[in-house]
Amino acid sequence: MRTSIKITAAAAATTALALGLTACGTDSDPSAKSGDTSKALVVAASPTPHADILGFVKKNLAEKAGLKLEVKEFTDYVLPNTATETGQVDANFFQHQPYLDDFNQKNNTHLVSVGTVHLEPLGLYSKKVKSLDAIKAGQTIAVPNDTTNEGRALQLLAENHLITLKSGVGTSAKLSDITDKKGLEFKELEAATVPRALNDVDAAVINGNYAIEAKLKPAKDALVLEKADGNPYANIIAVKKGNEKDPRVQKLVKLLHSDEVKKFIEDTYQGSVVPAFGDAKS
Repeated sequence: MRTSIKITAAAAATTALALGLTACGTDSDPSAKSGDTSKALVVAASPTPHADILGFVKKNLAEKAGLKLEVKEFTDYVLPNTATETGQVDANFFQHQPYLDDFNQKNNTHLVSVGTVHLEPLGLYSKKVKSLDAIKAGQTIAVPNDTTNEGRALQLLAENHLITLKSGVGTSAKLSDITDKKGLEFKELEAATVPRALNDVDAAVINGNYAIEAKLKPAKDALVLEKADGNPYANIIAVKKGNEKDPRVQKLVKLLHSDEVKKFIEDTYQGSVVPAFGDAKS
């Protein structure tokens, strides 16, 4: 049974300040700085599938490996990184490398990946149409509004001939880079809120973890999914630069790359989440 702590985006910053989190890895905890293996490794994670995967590790693998693991659930894409940067948590598990790179550049943070874990294919969903061919001029598509995921969403739409993008924009594409909307309208929303907009728009591009939380089955319900081959958006474990060699972090990465976790992901998510251990750093 998972014993993680849910922290909403609205309350997390206030809670952190009010309670003065003393999780290992904080500046005020010298033993944590040295990677004291007697201290719990505190990892910030999105609820699904990240915290679920960590919960499996905690319940089935961590104790035998000598790892104390604590999971704190966050429901947004900003606070896990700021909490890792400030030392309120030791690591996070919710994002892919392009998002981390963009976040570091914009926020002057110093976070690095210590290993890839899985891919959550981005998908196009609808409650109003049953196929790509049924998406017509005048309809509205919701897309995530953060830089990397919006570009990723627009690439998915372009690859499936729903829009045309400027040549060479890649995953940094913005709405202004669309050269032919083919009569479609677009609604930019925070990634976590896109599933809730499905009833209000004709289709929506939804991140895999949020699709699962919304009880969607990406492998079955998506009109189209990203291809896994060569996909740069595998989700990673990230830490503040300088903490890569923390023995607790290395132990967690090793457990996440185990055959047991691979089987858990494959059995639990049935293609909606795909193991991606090949590019892991050690």
